[in-house]
Amino acid sequence: MIAFEYCPRICSTGLQSIMTSLMPDFDLPDSMALRPLRRPTVSDAEFRAAMSGLASSVHVVAARRGTERVGRTATSVLSLSAQPPAILVSIDIVSRLADVIAKTGGFSLAMLATDQQQIADAFAGQVPPERRFADGGWEAWPSGQPKLRGAVTALDCDVIGAMETGTHVLFAGAIVDAETDTSRSPLLWHRHGYQALHGVD
Repeated sequence: MIAFEYCPRICSTGLQSIMTSLMPDFDLPDSMALRPLRRPTVSDAEFRAAMSGLASSVHVVAARRGTERVGRTATSVLSLSAQPPAILVSIDIVSRLADVIAKTGGFSLAMLATDQQQIADAFAGQVPPERRFADGGWEAWPSGQPKLRGAVTALDCDVIGAMETGTHVLFAGAIVDAETDTSRSPLLWHRHGYQALHGVD
């Protein structure tokens, strides 16, 4: 379990007044500076409906600390830079995964294939955390980070930067090891369901 403590620095800012006073026990990175809203935003329902139109590849972001392995299904992943080769992942700030990544300075990523929906569901919360790694063929990178066999792409990353956005932490990970299987097609998430690419070589 994550330990929590009162954090006046977070709760004192106007932007983050919506956050509760319970925060993870790892050191928070710098906050993203956001200006005050100039116009009313869309509702939560409108936001979710609009974002469901984004077709995203489905990933499992995982990390290891000692004998503990944790992971979550994620679609908020993007290529950050080529020099250094790096990606950006967005992780819930109060999750155990964010805690482990922050404390170990590393994580792995597996881009799931179309036949790995069961793994996506398991790491999305349909399976208890202690049983999630029973789904799929998991081994380890030389760093010790979890590595999924059969993924479209598997990455091992060292954290080179992080930014706190209020509800999530953006972790920038330098890619130190990578494997890609060009014969595999990625699993996609679109309109609240799994999809697959069609007609693409």
